[in-house]
Parts: sequence; C-alpha cells; structure tokens
Amino acid sequence: LSGCGLPSMFQKVVVVDCRAHLLGRLCATVAKELLNGQHVVLVRCEQVNITGSLIRNRYKYLRFLDKRHLTNPTRGPYHYRAPSKIVWRTIRGMVPHKSARGAAALERLKVFDGVPPPYDKTKKVVIPDAFRVTRLRPTRKFCVLGRLSAEVGWNYGGLVDKLEDKRRTRAAAYYQRKKALIALRKKAEAKADLKEVTPVLAAYGY
Repeated sequence: LSGCGLPSMFQKVVVVDCRAHLLGRLCATVAKELLNGQHVVLVRCEQVNITGSLIRNRYKYLRFLDKRHLTNPTRGPYHYRAPSKIVWRTIRGMVPHKSARGAAALERLKVFDGVPPPYDKTKKVVIPDAFRVTRLRPTRKFCVLGRLSAEVGWNYGGLVDKLEDKRRTRAAAYYQRKKALIALRKKAEAKADLKEVTPVLAAYGY
C-alpha cells in the first residue's frame, strides 16, 4: 500500500513494532497486507493506543463481557484479555475469516506481547499513517491497550514488563559493543597503508 509505511510487498516476513500506533488504523493496514499475501508479525501489542479515555474504554469492554451465549457460554463469543489477542481479534473482524481466502490470511499473522526471540534481533518497521502523534490531536484523550487489559483481567503485564527490561538491557549492551567495534575499525582503517592494495581491489571492482 502506498504511503502506509510498510516496505514493498512480499518480503518474506514483515515485523511491525506496534508501540504508539492507533489500534484501528494499525489493524486496517495489516489486514489489507495479509489479504494481499504478506506475512506479518506484530510485536509489543501491549503498547498499542486506543482513542478515548481509559475509563470510557473500560466500560465499553465490560459491556462487551456481558455478551455471551445464553445457555452455554463455552460456545462463544470469547472475550480475550491479552493485548495481543485483542489486536488479533480486531484484525479478524477486518478479514473475511470464514472464507478460505480470509482463513489463509489469518494464518499469515503472528501477534506477541513484548518482543520474544527471535524477533528481538530482527529489523522492525512502523506504520506512520497509524501513529497516534500524527493522527490524534494533542488535546484528545487516549489509553494504552496493556493498561486496559490489566483492568479487565489480564494478569501477565508485570511479567511482560520484566522480560522487556531484560531485553532492553541486552540490547543496550549489544549497541555499546557495536559502537566500540565500529570505532576500532575506523581507527584501523585510518592507520592502514592501502596504497599497494587499492589498485588490486579496484581491478576487481571493489
């Protein structure tokens, strides 16, 4: 999709960092990509934003919890509490999931709370058209999906935060090592005498 912020279609897998994206706009863009054949992985779903205050969205979700099968609630509808499953269900509502095409599209989607391996070492993209800062006026209220989930029964927010702190610590240490190696490489290149080697490399197209 032109202007959606995702790379050109039919990459092997596109990993999207969902932090500070608006739920509806994010899911609409991802649903279209899935239907077009793209494999998509969504990470940090607990950081997705929803327009409207927390208390308003909490009451909306509590009303949703009242909607159930009259005689046998195990037949559905199912009320997911985890942020990743709420995002998944939102995307499902934008896909014709009861047809073979829609079911195949949903098979191409993966959703996660936090950033589990191996996606912690994978390049991630964002969707500028779905950013809260570009789509919502500064005075408007919004809430974070992870906080809303915790209010309605999700019990793993603390665990996800703990794992995310560990991941960020590892990432910071890796970045410091990477900067040190780059500095050493530049220092070595500055000291090296390449007068004899440069013509040979140029002959081979380097």
